[in-house]
Amino acid sequence: MSRPFPPEHIRNFSIIAHIDHGKSTLADRFLEMTGAVEKRKATEQMLDSMDLERERGITIKAAAVSLTARVGDQEYHLNLIDTPGHVDFAYEVEKSLQACEGALLLIDAAQGIQAQTVANAMLALEQDMAVIPVFNKCDLPHARPDEIAGELEQVLLLEPEAAIRCSAKTGAGVEDVLRAVVERIPPPVGDPAAPLRALIFDAKYDEYRGVIVYLRVVDGRIAKGDLVRMLGAGADYEVLELGRFSPGPVPEESLGVGEVGYLISNIKRLEDVRVGDTITVAKGARAEPLAGYREPQPMVWCGLYPTNPGEFEDLRTALATLKLNDSSILYEPESSDALGFGFRCGFLGLLHMEIVQERLERETGLDVVQTAPTVPFQLLMNDGGERIIHSPGELPDPTRWREIREPKVVTSLLVPTEAIGPVMKLCSERRGEFLRQEHLSPTRVMLVWDLPLSEIIFDFYDKLKSSTRGYGTMNYEQPRFVAADLVKVRILVASTEADALSVICHRDVAERRGRAILRKLQKEIPRHQFEIALQAAIGGKIIARESIRALAKNVTAKCYGGDVTRKRKLLAKQKEGKKRMKSIGNVEVPQKAFLAVLSAE
Repeated sequence: MSRPFPPEHIRNFSIIAHIDHGKSTLADRFLEMTGAVEKRKATEQMLDSMDLERERGITIKAAAVSLTARVGDQEYHLNLIDTPGHVDFAYEVEKSLQACEGALLLIDAAQGIQAQTVANAMLALEQDMAVIPVFNKCDLPHARPDEIAGELEQVLLLEPEAAIRCSAKTGAGVEDVLRAVVERIPPPVGDPAAPLRALIFDAKYDEYRGVIVYLRVVDGRIAKGDLVRMLGAGADYEVLELGRFSPGPVPEESLGVGEVGYLISNIKRLEDVRVGDTITVAKGARAEPLAGYREPQPMVWCGLYPTNPGEFEDLRTALATLKLNDSSILYEPESSDALGFGFRCGFLGLLHMEIVQERLERETGLDVVQTAPTVPFQLLMNDGGERIIHSPGELPDPTRWREIREPKVVTSLLVPTEAIGPVMKLCSERRGEFLRQEHLSPTRVMLVWDLPLSEIIFDFYDKLKSSTRGYGTMNYEQPRFVAADLVKVRILVASTEADALSVICHRDVAERRGRAILRKLQKEIPRHQFEIALQAAIGGKIIARESIRALAKNVTAKCYGGDVTRKRKLLAKQKEGKKRMKSIGNVEVPQKAFLAVLSAE
């Protein structure tokens, strides 16, 4: 059990960077240098505890760890939060920064400043945090720290002299980084004598111990055995266990101002814990609630349905448990003619959507069907009100609204100068509007475009990587709704509308999208005794048509030679029978045909 540290000897900081710039490796070096992990037990990316993180080589969840470091003749208590770098997990970064006073901005000395470096640095600077620039991978033969120091001043307006050069892999310069954390990041500010006030910045569910709450103490002190209240949920709990991560859980008797740790109270009701909520004392003078977090804005929506309809309630429980650990997911129940009962879920991006589905299947063993992603649309109603819809099925009668708006995002693309032409062409094909161009160095340029979100959620990033031979990076801001010429494409199977297959898209691409859906259906719907017409329509106007030919028996097989009128008579008789069958026939559309069109593949 460690002794309590006074607030002036505590430092809370995050490591922020673009994806793959070495955040987790630097965290590993800190763990080794401060003795938090024995050398023989050390592994790579120790804070990436999820199997998915290790398989993909990326950080998905922010991870907290407490370290004790000696700088000079004084011991300091350092609370480090390692954060993800991918744009889809920016909300994790934002949450983590609110529990810190400073951040290490890690920059790859070979790749330089990337799109997400800029975005994360802006998040930290907006919160008036101390930002320490660190050039990592300085041991690489093609590292160019002097050139990047110029970019640092030009793009982020940070002093080049303030940057520390190191190599997280070899450990060179890491001591200087640790010293800078102590010297340049301010200690936490709080009143130890005030009533308890702590911020819940994360949580996870344990089958045996209930909800484990991750908290940062802002004022006062929390001790084992205390009765505390979650202000948002209005629930009281006794503190059964308290501790900090080092990197595994280490129990403590109490936590004071500025300390980061965990709390266990046998909380079984998932809805009692909300990320961003304030913990205070249950009796006596209560503290004012903290500002908490802004609500996440989902960029991408899709349907999640259990393969077995009887598992609907299990899926609801699984989503509630996952939301506790990843508060950026939104979900609401919905039903579909094709897939039964499921949930409409909102995510921050395509990778986030993919990770959530994989976590659901791995952590709960559920088999889940995921529909193709869509973006939200905003309607301006006739009465002047506004309404958000997440799927074509929610679009009301056209007489009730007068304008439909789609989300657009200001997108920053960092590309090599020789790739400007192909990237400009790619953005203009996606209905983009060019805003500006900034030269960061003789070889790299930042292009800023205003792009519809629906045009970039599918394969835009892949195309960008192809156009720039892997050197292009992108980052986009919060979406805003802009009026556009959008239409609902209805899909008709034998003149009957299949509502689950409708899509909302721009009028210019409606015919192409409609025909693509019809061709998929044409392959999946089995042939019937009569011809089936597949049609795509906007309102009452048919814009595309495909047909599934009828199954036909060879009725002329027994006619050898002779008069041709005999064959014609048999074919005419067959045709008449097919026509009568068509008028009374119902088309059976198998579920796999819906899945072929709806699924994310």
